[in-house]
Amino acid sequence: MNLTIVNTGSKGNAYILKSDTGQVLLIEVGVKFGKIKEALNFDLNCVAGCIVTHEHADHSKGMREALVFGVDVYASKGTIEAMKLKHHRLKQMEAKIMYEIGEYKVIPFNTIHDSSEPFGFLINHPECGNTMFITDSAYVPYKFPDLNNIIIEANYSLKKIQEKLYANTMMEFLHNRIVKSHMSIETCIEVLTANDLSQVCNIVLIHLSDSNSDAKAFYNIANDITGKKIHVAEKGLSIPFNVTPF
Repeated sequence: MNLTIVNTGSKGNAYILKSDTGQVLLIEVGVKFGKIKEALNFDLNCVAGCIVTHEHADHSKGMREALVFGVDVYASKGTIEAMKLKHHRLKQMEAKIMYEIGEYKVIPFNTIHDSSEPFGFLINHPECGNTMFITDSAYVPYKFPDLNNIIIEANYSLKKIQEKLYANTMMEFLHNRIVKSHMSIETCIEVLTANDLSQVCNIVLIHLSDSNSDAKAFYNIANDITGKKIHVAEKGLSIPFNVTPF
């Protein structure tokens, strides 16, 4: 299994899981679909489907085009309605129900964000085991057993945005919006330590803010506290994503 970061952050999010058999699960289409096609060497026959967390453009921008190119796209009823989409390849999901998408098994769960019925995903595949994917959520009200890999938002430093607010360089409404709808590195660490990490191989920090994060500091914090293999997502990064470290 391999995880490829097509893009991450406020300018667009798109991730590719590719098994050793060549089958692909797309996670988010928040970039122009052409960029995803390019990352797949323009071979869409390998795509089992695409899962989308919510309707905001940096996660759904390429959704319509994905459907046109014959990709089955899975999302919540709220997301579909907010996108005002109708297509025979559009698949409505319900929280806590398992869906088989080719070789992948996916269970969506509710998250905390300022959108219509946003989801996180628990993804299972024999090669990567159980993978938790969560982005754009103020916190995670669940614990997940038997995790092998984690892809998790670390959008901002709470200390940094509070300092900006006190210095009058950040408007209060923006500060409040960030806090109520995105995950800080502090909350990210709380989520990680609340779960059993004993079988976890990789922790991937995604959706870092351009102005309110510090990739090196976030890496060090996560590495020191978890003792696990930490990756800070960046465009083009490719990560071996297996059920074991070997």
